[in-house]
Amino acid sequence: MSQVHLHLLITHLPIFGSLLGTLVLVYGLWAKSTQTKQAAYLMFIISAIGAAIAYLTGEAAEEATENIQGVSESIIKLHENAAMYALISLIILGLVSVFALAETKFKNSLMRFTATLTLVLSLISFGLVARTGWLGGQIRHTEISNTAPQNNIGGEEGDKD
Repeated sequence: MSQVHLHLLITHLPIFGSLLGTLVLVYGLWAKSTQTKQAAYLMFIISAIGAAIAYLTGEAAEEATENIQGVSESIIKLHENAAMYALISLIILGLVSVFALAETKFKNSLMRFTATLTLVLSLISFGLVARTGWLGGQIRHTEISNTAPQNNIGGEEGDKD
């Protein structure tokens, strides 16, 4: 498996991991379940690791696609810039989650505050990583892009020489 394949496979982990972790954390806060919150924290840590892997394999994916006809260099750069912000937010979320896990072990008085902070960070991180994924999808999936090539099949309008 090449780095390009790994990039395409792993990019979904931070997106769905942060979304699922957020939903699990919301439920854990609502149910006042320490174990459920711990499960959410673990999902965030795994998502942060997945984001790091996706970011590290992104350069190889860029090199593999930048010379393909119809691939926009500007979309690649937008995706790359968005990926940096998503990575930073997920690393922060992962580190706060490690701290939150330690707090639950020692029954620290800041547990509720840390859980709420983690929830806010998870919402921000999900938004950033979802945008990154959307931009990445536009690189090769012209059906979701505003810059899809116009095909004039059968001599329809615009077929003027």
